[in-house]
Amino acid sequence: MDASIVRHSALRSSLGLVVAKAAQTGAGFAFWVVAARAASDREVGLTMAAVSAVMICTQLAVMGAGSAVIVAVGRGEPPARVLDAAFAIVGVAGSVLALGYLVLQSVLMPDTALVSVLFWLTFLVAAVTGTLVIVLDQALVALGRGASATSRYALGGGVSLGAAALVAWWSRGVSADVLMACWTLGTTVACVVGAVQLRRLVGYRPRPSLRSARGRPLLAVGLPYQLLTLTERAPGLVLPLLLAHMVAPEAAAYWYPAWMMAWAAYSAPMLMGIVQFSEGVREPDRLVSTTWASLRWSVAVGGLAAAVLVILAHPLLGLMGERYADSSAGALRWLAAGLVPYAVLQAYNAVCRARGRYAEAIVVGVMLGVALCTAALWAAERGATAMALAWLVVLSVGAAGVGLRLVVVLRRVRQDAR
Repeated sequence: MDASIVRHSALRSSLGLVVAKAAQTGAGFAFWVVAARAASDREVGLTMAAVSAVMICTQLAVMGAGSAVIVAVGRGEPPARVLDAAFAIVGVAGSVLALGYLVLQSVLMPDTALVSVLFWLTFLVAAVTGTLVIVLDQALVALGRGASATSRYALGGGVSLGAAALVAWWSRGVSADVLMACWTLGTTVACVVGAVQLRRLVGYRPRPSLRSARGRPLLAVGLPYQLLTLTERAPGLVLPLLLAHMVAPEAAAYWYPAWMMAWAAYSAPMLMGIVQFSEGVREPDRLVSTTWASLRWSVAVGGLAAAVLVILAHPLLGLMGERYADSSAGALRWLAAGLVPYAVLQAYNAVCRARGRYAEAIVVGVMLGVALCTAALWAAERGATAMALAWLVVLSVGAAGVGLRLVVVLRRVRQDAR
């Protein structure tokens, strides 16, 4: 394949994924706007904590299957065989982890646990479909079809928003389990649309298989990559849970909208890092140039989104209500300022994935994640703004060290190429 075509495909996949996440985040924010006006702060906080728990389950359940698909397809293995094993593994893992979390929450945190049949069912469905969507995203990136994410996320987000609006119009005082059901509906739709796209684009028909001959190699490749991914995602997902159960559900309610909107900007370097990793596996000789190009685009696209969030923080959060704007606007501005250090971290992790240096990156990620959560919880009593400032300071210090390490690694890559 011609190199210029590959570069164009990589850029198109990157920008397509960014647009898709922007659509998902926009619909998600609109969903929480509706939720905030239809339910109490406590119910909204409990729902946000449940959504974070689902995301934690999905990150654990994916078990590196998405990264393993990228590696396997990049090496020329038949996509259908790899995908069959990946979907079977994550489907079972998602179910087990979701049920395990629900039981554990009921035993350890009965005062803030939701125990209705509706909540348990929707939580289980959300965990399984959310995990499958992660694998779908990375499979389509590996197949050069990353831009297809836009339509499935836009449709899924629109469905969940429409369901929440209908429920809010029908009754006031909406409960957390009903809000969770509306959110789950959108995730399910995105999963179904992704499966249809995979069939239309590459002719794949799912035949999930748990045969060890297929699953073991996939896990052997994917698990180290997923441990690294967890170090990236876990701090932002765990913190709302810690706030809801250790501080107050209202604290989670005021923190989560700021984090969710900042994540819209952070998604640019995160998604471009996935494509950087995919291209690094496919064309290792171009890893240095791909890394710097990815970092530039991450800062450019993500920086534009961050600037918008800094300027419009108060009016955007005001859509949820004045109490959210007053409590969370400062936090959103500080979190948005973390875009550049987060982009550096993502570029470093993508290089470590492509080079197989995951042990080093995992250690760095665990240390940084613990420091981020500890600093934010330490500042929680002073409000969301103080939490975000503590988060930014720790992230910036960590990124400075990681950036120096990235330069050293890329110099070695260039020397090896020579």
